[in-house]
Amino acid sequence: MELALLKKTLKEIAELIGGELDGDEDIQITGLAGIREAEAGTLSFIANEKYLRYARESKASALVVSRDLQLEGKTLVRVDDPNKAWNRLLELIRPSVVTTHGGVHSTAVVGENVELHPDVAIMAYVTVMDGASVGRGTVLYPHVYVGHQTKIGEGCVIYPGVVIRERVEIRDRVVIHPGAVVGSDGFGYQTVSGSLTKQEQLGTVVVEDDVEIGACVTIDRARFHETRIGRGSKIDNLVQIAHNVVVGCESIIVSQTGIAGSCRIGDHVIIAGQVGVAGHLTIGDNAVIAAKAGISKNIAPNDVVYGIPAGKKIEKQREIVSLRKLPELLKSFKELEERVARLEARSQSENDQGYR
Repeated sequence: MELALLKKTLKEIAELIGGELDGDEDIQITGLAGIREAEAGTLSFIANEKYLRYARESKASALVVSRDLQLEGKTLVRVDDPNKAWNRLLELIRPSVVTTHGGVHSTAVVGENVELHPDVAIMAYVTVMDGASVGRGTVLYPHVYVGHQTKIGEGCVIYPGVVIRERVEIRDRVVIHPGAVVGSDGFGYQTVSGSLTKQEQLGTVVVEDDVEIGACVTIDRARFHETRIGRGSKIDNLVQIAHNVVVGCESIIVSQTGIAGSCRIGDHVIIAGQVGVAGHLTIGDNAVIAAKAGISKNIAPNDVVYGIPAGKKIEKQREIVSLRKLPELLKSFKELEERVARLEARSQSENDQGYR
């Protein structure tokens, strides 16, 4: 979909993003678009060379690219970081932010001994239970539930339908998307006299500054102490984080990942979609776990792993290549067996003749 942009020349755009022009500086740009959707008059970008084939076919009037990218026959704006430059352009055309009215809506339910900064927006049908607090500039959208003695810091945005249970701490500039649940009970049971008996989950959840939590994420409270999401980490939709897990700073957890209890996830870790992490494991700083991996043992810092069970990338690639050759190897093995059998039969025959 094309995004509207005030009419600008390519020269003006290059100046805005600190780019170097390679082509006609007077081209009029009226919109921004994705590389495959672009039409004449629009500007697009390419930040990864794997999209070069789309760039060659694109109808865009010009492309924002890295300084060393070679692309014949196209008008280019060369920059140090195409992603950063593109984000700068998007800021110029960002749709107006939905305005929220400050104060507490008449339908909101606010308990006793609640501390609300004067500069908050508590929208319709929000519930804030006794002893909770909400900091300056925070917005609670309709149907948010904030439990007893929960603390929400400054500048947070809590979207509709979020449940934040009792005694949870949400620090500053946290964004939580619709349907997320923070502070649900950890999944802990023991068998007593043949019946499953619940283990009480008395701990809490701490969400540090600048964390973003996607839609329908569930983060369980700890059994005794705390589940913690480190500063700046980003969690995609439909992620499950179990009790006592600690996620480090600036880590990324992608959709449909499940992390079992008491795991320790380091800083700057990337966990791709549909990964399963068994309980009580440690994943070191800067590790990368590819999609659909099954993690059954500790991952060292800086390792890149994938597969079920997960292993180092180069080893898993060799395994996959070997498996693809298996039918051919089995065929060769069978032929060798038959050849050996024939040789043994001939040898036996020759021995028998010699004996006679």
